[in-house]
Amino acid sequence: MAKWLMKTEPAECGIDDFAHDPDKLIAWDGVRNYQARNFLTEMAEGDEAFIYHSSCKHIGIAGIVRVARAAYPDPAQFDSASPYYDAKSTQDKPRWQAVDVVFQSKLNRLITLDELKGTAGLEDLPLVKRGSRLSVMPINDEQWQIILRQEK
Repeated sequence: MAKWLMKTEPAECGIDDFAHDPDKLIAWDGVRNYQARNFLTEMAEGDEAFIYHSSCKHIGIAGIVRVARAAYPDPAQFDSASPYYDAKSTQDKPRWQAVDVVFQSKLNRLITLDELKGTAGLEDLPLVKRGSRLSVMPINDEQWQIILRQEK
């Protein structure tokens, strides 16, 4: 199983939203960056992802979700009332993908960006690299374990 990191604004959809209804599938939609979209298409059912809170007071990794449904065309791209509408997308040639994710666990504490930047073994993690703004990114198994050890 692959490992991922997914950025979100907690006011829109944070780990507490997942924890509130732990069996509910939540569509991870609205991704409008081609590289992040390509990562979504690589996700498979059963993959795990860290939920990373951004654009908020307390920035960092807050929990873990599991991919419950692999990539499918993001319905928001076809909805003209949606802020994620894309007039160039068609049912035959959708441009954007979504995945469904479900709650797995909330971390005991937030692992901050500063902690991640200062942790040996995470130097190649895209999140800590200067200029990296992707909302979805892969994490290798070693990085995953290093991050989990930070929680304690």
